[in-house]
Amino acid sequence: MPLNRRDFMKLGLGACLLPALGSSRAATLVSEEMYVFGTLVGVDVLAADSEAARAAIADVSHAFTQQNRDWHAWKPGALGDLNRALAAGRTHAVAADLLPLLHQARDLARASDGRFNPAIGKLVGLWGFHNDVLPVGGAPDATALFELVAAAPSMDDLVFDGNRVSSRNPQVQIDLGGHAKGVALNQALDRLAAHGYKNALVNLGGNLAVSGTRGDRPWRIGIRHPLGGRSDLRHPQGEGAIASLEVSGRMAVVTSGTYERYRQDGDRRYPHIIDPRSGQPATHVVSATVLHPDAARADVAATALVVAGSTAWPEVARSLGVREVMIVDEAGRVQLTPGMAAMVHFVAHPASVKIVELA
Repeated sequence: MPLNRRDFMKLGLGACLLPALGSSRAATLVSEEMYVFGTLVGVDVLAADSEAARAAIADVSHAFTQQNRDWHAWKPGALGDLNRALAAGRTHAVAADLLPLLHQARDLARASDGRFNPAIGKLVGLWGFHNDVLPVGGAPDATALFELVAAAPSMDDLVFDGNRVSSRNPQVQIDLGGHAKGVALNQALDRLAAHGYKNALVNLGGNLAVSGTRGDRPWRIGIRHPLGGRSDLRHPQGEGAIASLEVSGRMAVVTSGTYERYRQDGDRRYPHIIDPRSGQPATHVVSATVLHPDAARADVAATALVVAGSTAWPEVARSLGVREVMIVDEAGRVQLTPGMAAMVHFVAHPASVKIVELA
């Protein structure tokens, strides 16, 4: 039976009583859910005091709400203010919590060789993905697409003077999708640790970050099948798992896929992940899963690897410094690195599996 979104988020986790961990009180898995960043978010904390744990989770939820406002590309907030200033050719004093994201996004964009490019906000908007409602209809005007691609907006067009930011390219608009959620995951674990919770899982719309363990065993994570419950089932919204893995310590498991957001034109779908070099949606790789201690790097890498495609992804993975990777293409074929191969257990049967060494 297909899993709904909530079931998938809890695949293999389950909240149950666990043995006492160095305490006279039994630790339980305290779980809360919220809707933010346009998706369902789950936070699980191993705690002896459920009331205190819920207060810590509420702190995380409040931070998520603020981040969603401040880092949103087109709604009122810190990033929206910056984008409006850049569009008007003005220099803008950037909020303190946004500035480090811009620096990190620029560095990761360079490392990805342009596969990840947060400066293409206008291009994303032209495809209709700057809306809460998914767009419909055919591809945007070809001339408008060509002109935006030719303008080559880049994070390197930004000029930083302390906290003041301007752009040498009037076509630059910043969209931190593919990065900000990873940063939010990192900060959520940091916030929980500051409250004293070192064993936690945060699930932001299927992208997860964990710390510690789930009691006496690792956290067990399900990786969604981008083509459905079977590799030969070409259904972009199939919700079964393709694989599971167990992780512990500080670790993120991030998947970027072409199956959740798309522009619908009759029977044709244009995925929301745009190749900055062509201005066209990425199509050949339908999902990339990355395992890395830094959720922000994993988030960027997952998007960049989808754009890189089924032949160039190893080079991009090396450049971004990620070594545990799994790629699924449109035919259901799986490529994965040796490190990832040693960790995953396939739940569904891929069309084929190829282990790719990263030099």
